[in-house]
Amino acid sequence: MAGPGVLDVSHFALFSTSQDYQCTVEYYVSHFLVHESKARIGQKRRPTLRIDAIDHGSSRWRGADILVFNTAHWWSHYKTKAGIYYYQEGSVVHPQLNVSAALRKALMTWSSWVDKHINHRKTRVFFRSSAPSHFRGGDWNSGGHCTEATVPLNETLSTSYPEKNIIVEEIIKQMKTPVTLLNITSLSEYRIDGHPSIYGRKTRSSKIQDCSHWCLPGVPDTWNELLYFHLQSK
Repeated sequence: MAGPGVLDVSHFALFSTSQDYQCTVEYYVSHFLVHESKARIGQKRRPTLRIDAIDHGSSRWRGADILVFNTAHWWSHYKTKAGIYYYQEGSVVHPQLNVSAALRKALMTWSSWVDKHINHRKTRVFFRSSAPSHFRGGDWNSGGHCTEATVPLNETLSTSYPEKNIIVEEIIKQMKTPVTLLNITSLSEYRIDGHPSIYGRKTRSSKIQDCSHWCLPGVPDTWNELLYFHLQSK
């Protein structure tokens, strides 16, 4: 990347260049940070996730002044076919593997890539923790909703710390490259009102509501302020 830049690695890329600030921001979508592939299982070729191979677009991540990584949203049994003949290492497709074990293997692949290819003297590396969803009465495809939420939660939260975050923290501690964790999970838990469910074109009676993505402007602006704080404090 030419000139100062921030690269948010979250297969398509969006670019924004500011001549005034001599800064390029690139947003790159990689749902799992590792390679989404296909393998022959029986008589058919089926989608698999190569948890031992970094995403093929990783060559574009090199050279940035700042890298912000994240993966969590798609690591669910629904998105990963319940782990049945989905996770692949080499030529082996696991008959079954749970999400936590697969995520740990994938993050080990990611961390090895970072340690090998990123020069920490040039590039600062961040990893954003998982963002919460606020479905009530079901999941996104089973009647879950958040239409009644128009203000932030005003109560003490007793939710447990997500296992995905624990895995991320454990992997980061083992790395040679310094990685700063942007922990946005707990602060975002309060913003049950920050999802696009009731603000889009669909009506409140829509069968499928979005209580996991976030409105803009909105909560992600606070995540950016947290990133800015870390950039300014060092």
